[in-house]
Amino acid sequence: MESQLTETIFKALDRFRIEIPSWGFANTGTRFGKFLQAAAAGTIEEKFSDAGQVHSLTGVCPTIALHVLWDFPHGLDSIHEVAALANQYGVQPGSINPNLFQDQIYKFGSFGNPDEKARTEAMEHSQDSIAIARGLKSRDISFWFADGSNYPGSANIRQRKRWFEECLQQLHAALSPEQRMLVEYKPFEPAFYHTDIADWGMAFLLARKAGPQAKVLVDTGHHYLSQNIEQIVAWLLAEDMLGGFHFNDRRYADDDLTLGSIDPYQVFRIFHEILFFEWEGGKHADIAYMIDQSHNLKGKMEAMIQTVTMAQELFAKAALVDYKQLVAAQQSADIVRAEGCLQDAFATDVRPAIRAWRTTKGLPENPQEAFRQSGYLERVTQERGARNMSNAGSYA
Repeated sequence: MESQLTETIFKALDRFRIEIPSWGFANTGTRFGKFLQAAAAGTIEEKFSDAGQVHSLTGVCPTIALHVLWDFPHGLDSIHEVAALANQYGVQPGSINPNLFQDQIYKFGSFGNPDEKARTEAMEHSQDSIAIARGLKSRDISFWFADGSNYPGSANIRQRKRWFEECLQQLHAALSPEQRMLVEYKPFEPAFYHTDIADWGMAFLLARKAGPQAKVLVDTGHHYLSQNIEQIVAWLLAEDMLGGFHFNDRRYADDDLTLGSIDPYQVFRIFHEILFFEWEGGKHADIAYMIDQSHNLKGKMEAMIQTVTMAQELFAKAALVDYKQLVAAQQSADIVRAEGCLQDAFATDVRPAIRAWRTTKGLPENPQEAFRQSGYLERVTQERGARNMSNAGSYA
């Protein structure tokens, strides 16, 4: 039984990959200010270097998500530099993220802006982002829109919906056959009266209207309190519309806390729905897993390693659910036994098997401790410290 459990965990870990975000290594903050860290990455090369360290210690983070405005200072002309850094540091470009919320022209929205000039600029930036992704052989372009309004009557909600439909259809037409468009949603912030893409249903409808290469992206922090995210996951899986995740945790709103720090059972339940779906259908779901967190207080790299290892543990636990027993319990309406299938898997200590798996891959048994002993943090702190502690200008 023990060997079977270990084999199941090994198989799960062999296929599990999670993307890390470039902006997770940079100095970030809250609406009230930025909290500086001496070792934070301030250049695209430093972000690749830090990502390479995380991947070398965990073995499951081969790609880094990139933000067009923050990571491509020269737009399309930055492609060759980024490609060279990818080869140098052993992590490849992952999802490409347009920035449609920071420039002043987007004060009243991007695709939902009543100013045609703003909509045109948003379209051009998005098309450049698709071209950047194509140049780097990145499949996914992830779109999150801050568009919305703060006061009743200040926006034509139906007109803005039409503009979004038209713009997303144009972008879909610009995709290469191998590319995907991921449409993210968020109920509020920075818009507090209405948000143009506020929930999974709105993202679903817009993605479906855009075309077959458009899918929905779920950010675990982008929901109201107590919302059943795993039900959303199950519905999107059933409709073949779940394209990716931005994983983080929260206590109140979009807190961007490290994965599993508040509610690890929720992440386990999400992974369970995905693996249960795959077991029933006999094939892997094509889902891009990604971390999206803001490490304001925790050390950037320590927080990233902590999240990656937590994700591995929760994915391994979800793989241990006895599906045959679960289906039998569901069909006979044995509620206690059905719930017990999930609770038993979640209660299993998978850490010894994960340590053994790492050993077979030539990885350190404890990535966090290996990082602390490596001297990397001390070196980059010395190299970056003076610059970082005097520079609170840009977000990432």
